[in-house]
Amino acid sequence: MDDYEKLLNRAIEQLPEEETTDERFTVPEAKLFSEGKTTVLDNFSNIVGVLRRDPDHVMKYLTRELGTAGKIEGGRAVFQGRFSRDQMDANIQNYVDEYVMCSECNRPDTTLGKRERVLILQCAACGAHRPVKKRQTTTSKVVMTLEEGNTYEIHIEAVGSKGDGIAKFDKFTIFVPGAAKGQTLNVKIKKISGYLAFAEKA
Repeated sequence: MDDYEKLLNRAIEQLPEEETTDERFTVPEAKLFSEGKTTVLDNFSNIVGVLRRDPDHVMKYLTRELGTAGKIEGGRAVFQGRFSRDQMDANIQNYVDEYVMCSECNRPDTTLGKRERVLILQCAACGAHRPVKKRQTTTSKVVMTLEEGNTYEIHIEAVGSKGDGIAKFDKFTIFVPGAAKGQTLNVKIKKISGYLAFAEKA
């Protein structure tokens, strides 16, 4: 029996570690083109495949965050209105942060499930689980709004492919040229389009 246990332990030690995406996890950049008055996310199915999430769930999130309507056509997603790649990438990254990445080990090896009608993010890599925060509606809190010409203090959470700093302000995504990730600064809102805002350093 002792020999059997030794052989078993040696065999277990030689088993390959469970493969996880970890550092190899890379979300594809949005491939966009305009079609009339719409914006087409051409590689939507590829992005959803990497995220391993339900296409309808991702689509519902993106249309809500962009403040527009949209639909899935084959492997593409079509949105009403004109949006840039930076705008789309920023919202996809926000989805990843909220619905994909484990907050404990920072790995994407997670699944979404419901427990007593609460959406839970379960991590297969470390075993952690957390409820996904449900966004509050306008009836349950005072919604922060932006106004063109006004100045606001924001925190830059990311930098887009064109070098613009990206910040979140309630439901708004703000783009600031020349801002670096991690900065907290005052900006003046120049233009607002739906839930997208364009600003300059104050």
